[in-house]
Amino acid sequence: MRAIRLSRTYNYPRDMVWAAIADSDALADWLMPNDFQPVLGHAFTFRTKPAPGFDGIVHAKVLDIVPPESLVLAWKGGPLDTTVTFDLVEVTETETRLTLIHDGFRGFSNLMPRVFLGMGWKNLLSRKLADCIARRRAR
Repeated sequence: MRAIRLSRTYNYPRDMVWAAIADSDALADWLMPNDFQPVLGHAFTFRTKPAPGFDGIVHAKVLDIVPPESLVLAWKGGPLDTTVTFDLVEVTETETRLTLIHDGFRGFSNLMPRVFLGMGWKNLLSRKLADCIARRRAR
Protein backbone atom coordinates (compact mmCIF):
# COMPACT_ATOMS: atom_id res chain seq x y z
CA MET A 1 0.00 0.00 0.00
CA ARG A 2 1.22 3.43 -0.66
CA ALA A 3 1.91 5.94 2.03
CA ILE A 4 -0.25 8.91 2.91
CA ARG A 5 1.74 11.96 1.79
CA LEU A 6 0.43 15.48 2.35
CA SER A 7 2.11 18.87 2.12
CA ARG A 8 0.79 22.18 3.41
CA THR A 9 2.37 25.61 3.46
CA TYR A 10 1.76 27.76 6.51
CA ASN A 11 2.28 31.52 6.70
CA TYR A 12 4.36 31.16 9.84
CA PRO A 13 8.08 30.82 10.53
CA ARG A 14 9.41 27.28 10.80
CA ASP A 15 10.02 27.57 14.56
CA MET A 16 6.33 28.28 15.13
CA VAL A 17 5.22 25.29 13.05
CA TRP A 18 7.84 23.14 14.81
CA ALA A 19 6.48 24.20 18.21
CA ALA A 20 3.02 22.98 17.17
CA ILE A 21 4.27 19.49 16.31
CA ALA A 22 6.97 19.08 18.97
CA ASP A 23 5.13 20.25 22.09
CA SER A 24 2.79 17.99 24.05
CA ASP A 25 0.21 20.70 24.79
CA ALA A 26 0.14 21.86 21.17
CA LEU A 27 -0.22 18.27 19.91
CA ALA A 28 -3.11 17.79 22.33
CA ASP A 29 -4.72 20.94 20.93
CA TRP A 30 -4.74 19.86 17.28
CA LEU A 31 -4.15 16.09 17.28
CA MET A 32 -4.80 14.08 20.46
CA PRO A 33 -4.08 14.18 24.20
CA ASN A 34 -0.66 12.63 24.80
CA ASP A 35 2.40 12.30 27.00
CA PHE A 36 4.86 13.21 24.25
CA GLN A 37 8.35 14.51 24.96
CA PRO A 38 10.66 15.64 22.14
CA VAL A 39 13.38 13.17 23.14
CA LEU A 40 14.87 10.47 20.90
CA GLY A 41 13.57 7.06 21.99
CA HIS A 42 10.74 8.44 24.16
CA ALA A 43 7.75 6.04 24.15
CA PHE A 44 4.37 7.66 24.67
CA THR A 45 0.68 7.40 23.84
CA PHE A 46 -1.95 9.42 22.03
CA ARG A 47 -5.51 8.86 23.27
CA THR A 48 -8.79 9.35 21.44
CA LYS A 49 -12.24 7.82 21.19
CA PRO A 50 -12.28 4.07 20.61
CA ALA A 51 -13.69 2.77 17.34
CA PRO A 52 -14.39 -0.73 16.02
CA GLY A 53 -11.05 -2.57 15.98
CA PHE A 54 -9.27 0.32 17.75
CA ASP A 55 -9.13 0.88 21.52
CA GLY A 56 -8.44 4.59 21.13
CA ILE A 57 -4.76 4.35 22.05
CA VAL A 58 -1.92 5.02 19.64
CA HIS A 59 1.37 3.72 21.00
CA ALA A 60 4.11 5.96 19.68
CA LYS A 61 7.84 6.39 19.99
CA VAL A 62 10.22 9.11 18.83
CA LEU A 63 12.37 7.38 16.20
CA ASP A 64 14.20 10.47 14.97
CA ILE A 65 14.15 14.16 15.84
CA VAL A 66 16.06 17.02 14.22
CA PRO A 67 14.69 20.33 15.52
CA PRO A 68 13.24 22.29 13.74
CA GLU A 69 13.40 20.13 10.61
CA SER A 70 11.96 16.66 11.18
CA LEU A 71 10.18 14.40 13.60
CA VAL A 72 9.67 10.67 12.95
CA LEU A 73 7.31 8.65 15.14
CA ALA A 74 6.47 4.97 15.37
CA TRP A 75 2.66 4.83 15.23
CA LYS A 76 0.95 1.67 16.46
CA GLY A 77 -2.77 1.40 17.08
CA GLY A 78 -5.46 -1.13 16.21
CA PRO A 79 -4.17 -3.15 13.25
CA LEU A 80 -1.51 -0.59 12.34
CA ASP A 81 2.23 -0.69 12.87
CA THR A 82 3.36 2.34 10.88
CA THR A 83 5.50 5.48 10.99
CA VAL A 84 4.57 9.14 10.79
CA THR A 85 7.13 11.66 9.57
CA PHE A 86 6.83 15.43 9.80
CA ASP A 87 9.31 17.31 7.59
CA LEU A 88 9.50 21.10 7.76
CA VAL A 89 11.15 23.25 5.10
CA GLU A 90 11.57 26.98 5.42
CA VAL A 91 10.15 28.47 2.22
CA THR A 92 10.77 32.05 3.36
CA GLU A 93 11.36 33.58 6.79
CA THR A 94 7.58 33.68 7.26
CA GLU A 95 6.47 30.58 5.34
CA THR A 96 6.98 26.92 6.15
CA ARG A 97 6.10 23.84 4.11
CA LEU A 98 5.18 20.84 6.25
CA THR A 99 5.16 17.42 4.62
CA LEU A 100 3.54 14.56 6.50
CA ILE A 101 4.26 10.99 5.45
CA HIS A 102 2.31 8.19 7.14
CA ASP A 103 3.90 4.99 5.88
CA GLY A 104 3.93 1.26 6.52
CA PHE A 105 0.43 0.25 5.45
CA ARG A 106 0.60 -3.37 4.42
CA GLY A 107 -2.06 -5.78 3.32
CA PHE A 108 -5.73 -5.45 2.58
CA SER A 109 -6.64 -5.28 6.29
CA ASN A 110 -5.00 -1.84 6.46
CA LEU A 111 -6.93 -0.40 3.49
CA MET A 112 -9.80 1.12 5.48
CA PRO A 113 -7.61 2.55 8.25
CA ARG A 114 -5.43 4.11 5.53
CA VAL A 115 -8.44 5.71 3.83
CA PHE A 116 -9.83 7.08 7.12
CA LEU A 117 -6.42 8.29 8.28
CA GLY A 118 -5.82 9.99 4.95
CA MET A 119 -9.05 11.97 5.31
CA GLY A 120 -8.28 12.70 8.96
CA TRP A 121 -4.76 13.95 8.29
CA LYS A 122 -6.07 16.27 5.54
CA ASN A 123 -8.52 17.87 7.98
CA LEU A 124 -5.96 18.03 10.79
CA LEU A 125 -3.28 19.71 8.68
CA SER A 126 -5.63 22.05 6.81
CA ARG A 127 -7.71 23.23 9.72
CA LYS A 128 -6.73 22.13 13.20
CA LEU A 129 -2.96 22.57 12.96
CA ALA A 130 -3.34 25.96 11.27
CA ASP A 131 -5.78 27.07 13.99
CA CYS A 132 -3.43 25.82 16.72
CA ILE A 133 -0.51 27.81 15.32
CA ALA A 134 -2.66 30.94 15.04
CA ARG A 135 -3.82 30.60 18.66
CA ARG A 136 -0.27 30.11 19.90
CA ARG A 137 0.92 33.12 17.91
CA ALA A 138 -1.83 35.30 19.44
CA ARG A 139 -0.56 34.60 22.97
